[in-house]
Amino acid sequence: MRSAAIRATRLAGAALCALVLTGCATRPEPLYYWGNYQGQVYAYFKGDTAPEEQILALEAELEKARAKGKRPPPGYHAHLAMLYGKTGRTDRLQQHLEAEKAQFPESAPFMDFLLKKIAP
Repeated sequence: MRSAAIRATRLAGAALCALVLTGCATRPEPLYYWGNYQGQVYAYFKGDTAPEEQILALEAELEKARAKGKRPPPGYHAHLAMLYGKTGRTDRLQQHLEAEKAQFPESAPFMDFLLKKIAP
């Protein structure tokens, strides 16, 4: 009987400790604001939506990110640039390639390559 009481006390102590430790754990803040970016990329590859619709959706998500003081993830501006290129808006294409390059300097060689391709 005594060993059952000791076992129950240890089990209760372990459960209380686990409860306290999980209660103190906080989820780390995401590095980027993803919004519906992944869904939009998926829709692009499936061909479900027109580039103009995706541009509107991604620009709206970009505004939400700015309002929250968050940065968009890698490739966000490059994807927007590609969509603008499909619609013939080379001014916005160039603007978003420059934004991708500024936000992620490691992408500079590729962004410069793309910028040279659109330069007259």
